[in-house]
Amino acid sequence: MGMTSMDEIGSGPATLVLHGGAGPFSVATLAEHLGRTRRVLTPTHPGWNGTPRPAEIDTIADLAAAYLRDLAERGLRDVLVVGSSIGGWIAAEMAAQDDAGLIGGLILIDATGIWVDAEPIPDFFALDARQIAEFSYHDPDRFYQDPATVPAAQIAVRQGNMVALRHLAGEPYMHDPSLFDRLAAVRIPALLLWGASDRIVTPAYGAAYAAAFGDARLEIISEAGHLPQLEQPGATFARIDAFVGELDQARAR
Repeated sequence: MGMTSMDEIGSGPATLVLHGGAGPFSVATLAEHLGRTRRVLTPTHPGWNGTPRPAEIDTIADLAAAYLRDLAERGLRDVLVVGSSIGGWIAAEMAAQDDAGLIGGLILIDATGIWVDAEPIPDFFALDARQIAEFSYHDPDRFYQDPATVPAAQIAVRQGNMVALRHLAGEPYMHDPSLFDRLAAVRIPALLLWGASDRIVTPAYGAAYAAAFGDARLEIISEAGHLPQLEQPGATFARIDAFVGELDQARAR
């Protein structure tokens, strides 16, 4: 693509793993797990971890289009796209734009991108570190880091990531008003995984996504928040493996 950095591991069916606002570390164990049986591409979104963001990447829809072009240029088909948080939003947007039929399945994990009036997404940019932990995790004490103990370089990276997140997803805040209606045309199988304790995008968002897609199922991960792949990796990976197994069986028929 030239516009972003892309890590690649493993071999087998093609899989694209898209990180959320927290950055690539938040999906690293997920990519590693999938990489045991699949070819896994894990980009760093432009603007994250100090990477440049080209002027033409102005919205989530722009980024989704760029990733679709990248898959096409690589000659990949039947791609499984897995996204966490805004990565899930990018994945949903890619599926909505996928006129060439490159994507074979979707896994959205606590995705932003749509809006549920009854449970608005809190203003992430207004939360302090402790509040972010409280909203994001079932067990915030296990994941909370006192900013005073975090190295300055790491704080700078996080602040840069927040600037990129605000630019791509800040207005309209954390959603695209047109996305929900466009997802009705998406017919590929979609698995929606949601942490029961997510207070950023609550399970109501999982239910809304499930209603939006043509072929979707919602599974709730107990004792997990916004990043179930970090908080309950065993339960998360088991559900992913079952879904991927079904996709592979259907492909073999």
